[in-house]
Amino acid sequence: MRTAAQGSAADDQEDDVREIARQVGALAALVAVAAGCTSSDPPSAVERGRRVYMANCIVCHNPDPAKPGSAGPEVAGASHELLEARVLHGTYPPGYTPKRATKAMVPLPHLASRLDDLTAFLAAAQGPAARQ
Repeated sequence: MRTAAQGSAADDQEDDVREIARQVGALAALVAVAAGCTSSDPPSAVERGRRVYMANCIVCHNPDPAKPGSAGPEVAGASHELLEARVLHGTYPPGYTPKRATKAMVPLPHLASRLDDLTAFLAAAQGPAARQ
């Protein structure tokens, strides 16, 4: 048999264990929420274009499109017309004067569905902050 004092101590211990379990559960829930914290918003055209550029272009062009690359010129602000001709067909728009005389760039027709995104990224990269 437990005395009243023992019973009270046991009740206090049970309360302590419950409080610890509650705090651990709350902490686990917080960690789970924090780990899953990602924006539910789809990426913007600029962000999608940045991903296309980083995955396909920085082999020759600078990761900062406002600067010249190892084999390709700066491309920040390139028009959709230029990108369509150069990226998809390996040509230049009529009347365009290339920045470099090289003919190293090969067409990348698989990027056709991403050309608008790439154009958005390169337009955003033309800003003053991109050149710092």
